[in-house]
Amino acid sequence: MATAYVLINCELGSEEAIISQLKNLEGVIEVHGTFGAYDILAKIESSTVEALRETITWKIRKIEKIRSTLTLMGIEGQT
Repeated sequence: MATAYVLINCELGSEEAIISQLKNLEGVIEVHGTFGAYDILAKIESSTVEALRETITWKIRKIEKIRSTLTLMGIEGQT
């Protein structure tokens, strides 16, 4: 199982709408609003790294009002 954590910056005031959209995406396991340098943290799981990349690139990063993302890929076997 491939796992990634995506740190998201979004436009001011759009956090709740984006969190709601993220929760409806396949593969998104957890979503949390955060304080600090990033606005939202999302945990994504998929059967392959390629499927994970597709979800991040073509679903998450295309959500309106997301300004930027930083992805941290998990290392399999180190949980």
